Amino acid sequence: MERRIITTEVMEEDKAIEPNLRPQMLDEYIGQEKIKANLKVYMDAAKGRGESLDHVLFYGPPGLGKTTLSGIIANEMGVHMKVTSGPAIEKPGEMAAILNNLQEGDVLFVDEIHRLNRQVEEVLYPAMEDFAIDIMLGKESSARSIRLDLPHFTLVGATTRAGLLTAPLRDRFGVVQKLEFYTPQELTVIVRRSAQMLGVEIDEEGATEIARRSRGTPRLANRLLKRVRDFAQVKYNGVITKEVSDFALDILDVDKLGLDNNDRNILLTIIEKFDGGPVGLDTLAAALGEDAGTLEDVYEPYLLMNGFLNRTPRGRVATRHAYRHLDLPFIG
Repeated sequence: MERRIITTEVMEEDKAIEPNLRPQMLDEYIGQEKIKANLKVYMDAAKGRGESLDHVLFYGPPGLGKTTLSGIIANEMGVHMKVTSGPAIEKPGEMAAILNNLQEGDVLFVDEIHRLNRQVEEVLYPAMEDFAIDIMLGKESSARSIRLDLPHFTLVGATTRAGLLTAPLRDRFGVVQKLEFYTPQELTVIVRRSAQMLGVEIDEEGATEIARRSRGTPRLANRLLKRVRDFAQVKYNGVITKEVSDFALDILDVDKLGLDNNDRNILLTIIEKFDGGPVGLDTLAAALGEDAGTLEDVYEPYLLMNGFLNRTPRGRVATRHAYRHLDLPFIG
């Protein structure tokens, strides 16, 4: 598969600019209205009692704002945030050291929390429930366990694969919230806000066109905005209009509904090689030369959400909408 500008994973170019565009407080955050309303109640209640916020789990596709919401929680609660990730913590002692260095009320944000190994995860159980960790001293027959008290803290976990979380870990989160894809209207507001922060002049139609092709994902909207800005600067007069957005995004191979060549190739493979389906995931992955897990986790969610693809007990099926979008006669 080709390298995609519309990948929802963090690209190197995102790291330099994403933090500057992130809202810092809840009232600056656009979208996810139900989650915002719930978090406001939980945080206000915790502050009113003088307690730390209950542990929070955010899950959903990449690029929807899980890290941003974690930072907002820390800012709203007036505490510091420590950031780490599941793959970065390999040993139980590393997790114990992180927990022991937290201050009262701090937020510990663990991205990709589903990738914690079982031994590391078990350190979290007493930490989350009792704000304590058990440390083993000595070896073999002389070994003994001591309990070390921890400051009260809030663990915020983020995952794109909630189904991979173990039940003991999942059940220790008091607040569990699923982030949804954003509407084009919400993304238009985000694009205009980001453009203002970047000092880019953009009109409503230009912002709407970028939003429409951003696959419901703020990370993509901001990335596409930066690329369209380049075309506006070099090929036009610096102002992003619908004409500029159309021109730039067509060159970038992001079509009117946010599909790129990889998406279209998946649909065409199902239609042309497998008569529209059904075709099994492993068979489709082999035909595309792609890993089955990547196909299922990275490519399929958007195609499913927008009605281009159906999952059936017998495999994947291209929908009438897919044929229409690819300008092909439907084989029903």
